Amino acid sequence: MSMLAKRSFVHRWLLSATALLMLASCAHRPAGEQQATRWQHARQLVLVTTADWNSNRGTLRSYRRTPGNEWEAVSVAFPVVIGRAGSAWGIGLHDIPQPGNGPIKQEGDGRSPAGVFAIGEAFGYAQTVDTALPYVAMQASDYCIDVSGSPLYNRIVDANEVGADAVKDSTEPMRRDLHVDGDQRYREGFVIEHNPRGTPAAGSCIFAHLWKSPDSSTAGCTAMDPAAMQSLLAWLDAKQRPVFVLLPQSEYDRLHAAWQLPAL
Repeated sequence: MSMLAKRSFVHRWLLSATALLMLASCAHRPAGEQQATRWQHARQLVLVTTADWNSNRGTLRSYRRTPGNEWEAVSVAFPVVIGRAGSAWGIGLHDIPQPGNGPIKQEGDGRSPAGVFAIGEAFGYAQTVDTALPYVAMQASDYCIDVSGSPLYNRIVDANEVGADAVKDSTEPMRRDLHVDGDQRYREGFVIEHNPRGTPAAGSCIFAHLWKSPDSSTAGCTAMDPAAMQSLLAWLDAKQRPVFVLLPQSEYDRLHAAWQLPAL
């Protein structure tokens, strides 16, 4: 992959996400329905529900939109692990609720972002994987910048391009197998497009990736069994404009009708 293409890895979706955020016109509609227009073109949905805001375990289900514009389940549910501290409202295609309606995602809080998010590129250690998402094979020089004060915050960059000083404080090498004692968690995964504008301290480097074990948790990502990830990647297709939704069960019960999400 060329340097120009790799640099666009975290930028191509920014324009589309911005365009989606401008779709909420129609002032006569209830607020929830206005938000739902931002993901109305999504034909694939990856849904994670958790017991409550502080739970670090969840259940993942996947859906496709039928010709009749209904959500239809396409796989069995399987377990996932999320942030060690649970979840918190992130920045995505939804409006962030008023204070008091749940925690707000912050850098380093150990919470996975809740809400509705576009799904970006897939990534991994191999040169190719079975997926219809755009795929980036990560190299030893690739890092996701989780340093809030950096102008590269929440971007995946190549140290050979931006310089060693730009990545020296990042704790997110994308080749964890080479930098973190053979760690396989980023062997396969995809980007969850939280905080696409890189709002300082709002959270960064949010992915779906492999879990270390069923009893583990993450720093803010969603992690799963390798077989589940392989099945999910093989199904996801960028042409279907897939979205990722994570919500505690109480919030899902409150919002799923207004947000036009499937009933569980």
